[in-house]
Amino acid sequence: MQMRPDIQLTCITKAMLDVVIPAVDPNNQLAVEQSQLVVRMLNLMAMQLPLQFRFDRDELQRLVGSAAEFKKIQMTDFGAAAAMEKFSSRCALATDVLEKCQVDPAEILYSIKYLREAMASIVSSLAEGNDEAAQLQVEKVVLNVAREQLLRDRSLMATQGWEADPTAIPNIESLLGVDTAQN
Repeated sequence: MQMRPDIQLTCITKAMLDVVIPAVDPNNQLAVEQSQLVVRMLNLMAMQLPLQFRFDRDELQRLVGSAAEFKKIQMTDFGAAAAMEKFSSRCALATDVLEKCQVDPAEILYSIKYLREAMASIVSSLAEGNDEAAQLQVEKVVLNVAREQLLRDRSLMATQGWEADPTAIPNIESLLGVDTAQN
């Protein structure tokens, strides 16, 4: 079970190249063509994935930037003026979103890694000493963090079919506080 899409894409591509494509009947040209197309699409997805957030942020920034040009246009048509007002209103909301999304997703992953390392350092330091009270308290914190993360990991991967009772696992949207009505 792999959680990171970049690792998933690498594993799927390897499975296609090492197992699936060699098993395809070479006389079935459509199957050969489609399996090669799948590999090319997986490779494309692997290339696009790390860029997708920046790509979307760039598009949003350019759309927000077009508001200044739109404001220069004098519109006498009532419908166009109303549409412009709607655009301006949505542009204000988009500007707020753009200001909030300046952190690159890679920075989040690095921060997670560094915090995990720092947490492990606390555990290692305490293990070398004899402060049993602190050891028990740290153990409780670490186990709570791990329990919460494991639940999210399991929920995120539930569609892979590894859960004995998938209905016992809350959906990932609810665990992350995602408002599914917006999506």
